[in-house]
Amino acid sequence: MALNARLDHRNPLVFDTHELGRRPGALQRLTRTIDAPADLGIQGVIGVPEGAPVELDLRLESVMEGVLVTGTARASAKGECVRCLEPLEQVLEADFQEMFSYPDADDRGRPKAEPVDDAEDDEETLFLEDGLFDLEPVLRDAVVLALPMQPVCQDDCPGLCSECGARLADDPDHHHDAVDIRWAALQGLAGSLEDGEKDELSGAEPGVDEKQEK
Repeated sequence: MALNARLDHRNPLVFDTHELGRRPGALQRLTRTIDAPADLGIQGVIGVPEGAPVELDLRLESVMEGVLVTGTARASAKGECVRCLEPLEQVLEADFQEMFSYPDADDRGRPKAEPVDDAEDDEETLFLEDGLFDLEPVLRDAVVLALPMQPVCQDDCPGLCSECGARLADDPDHHHDAVDIRWAALQGLAGSLEDGEKDELSGAEPGVDEKQEK
């Protein structure tokens, strides 16, 4: 992406690389616990609640063209089972690695002789700004990739009954007597015929009795 807007060093997801001193091979390890930003995850499916703690372990390595950031984020994600719709909670561990480039250096780390207008490259590149970098876009991408698109409360969750919506895990023997729709009309017709025969028999009985009396 293009050069960042002015970064605020007080933002917990903004990190300072000045200690590395642009010395290739210099390393810095950092650990930090931050409050999760809003919408960290897959919207409407599963994600880390806003304000929940996120533990970050980072390794910053100075290279010729910038700072290579390797890290792991750990948090607890919450969502809803796609099968039974029950709330669920899942331990999240997301690994990531990203290069933050010096805006004034080429691919070999040398100062650029002239600015090059390459919009496509800029869109794919993250830059350092005054020795600072913003980890939030990298963290968001890593979390989305680490979370399941269709979370389930357990791998063998049977889901809900298609007839009444009952949660099948609560009642493994739950079932409904199936009626074949192809026979439903015939069953109704048979019932009507039986009722008609009963009426005819009940109407004929008095006549039979009268003949017997005569």
